[in-house]
Amino acid sequence: MAHSVDRRDGVPDTGDTIEIGIAVDIPEPWGEVLTRRRIEAGDPQVVPAHVTLLGPTEIPVRALPTVEEHLARVAAAHLPFTLHLRGTGTFRPVTQVVFVAVAAGISECELLAGAIKSAPELHREARFPYHPHVTVAQDVPAEALDKAYEDLADFSALFEVEAFTLFSHSGATRWQPRRDFRLGG
Repeated sequence: MAHSVDRRDGVPDTGDTIEIGIAVDIPEPWGEVLTRRRIEAGDPQVVPAHVTLLGPTEIPVRALPTVEEHLARVAAAHLPFTLHLRGTGTFRPVTQVVFVAVAAGISECELLAGAIKSAPELHREARFPYHPHVTVAQDVPAEALDKAYEDLADFSALFEVEAFTLFSHSGATRWQPRRDFRLGG
């Protein structure tokens, strides 16, 4: 059975549904650098730097225990891996996004994302194919996108991914880490 860490602060969920997301956190010192860069770009969606495995998904609150059991099984079935972030990329002109690219660990992220989405409660139609990355500017003026792209062109970070995190958002609060799921059981 996978080891996990419950990160809830004791605040009960309200309502019949909850919005969740699942991501790999970017550790320090790189997480702070990338989060700060997103703030400097004027991005209104400031969240701690991460690689998304499952984007915002609304589920019934009653399904949360089932989802958490599924995530524990997924984590137990996947080994820790090395993630190398290097350089920048963009989704322009399709979407106004600049990101730090995943140079190594792509297939591991793809496998995790696919396994996570295999739960019926988490299946959703994607607007775009899955492409692991760390967003550093989104929906900001073109000059801010260009600056983020140029400023982080030489960025590089190499670290071990040992867990992924379930985040929740009830509408009244920002995204909050709910539980970590350690890879490899």
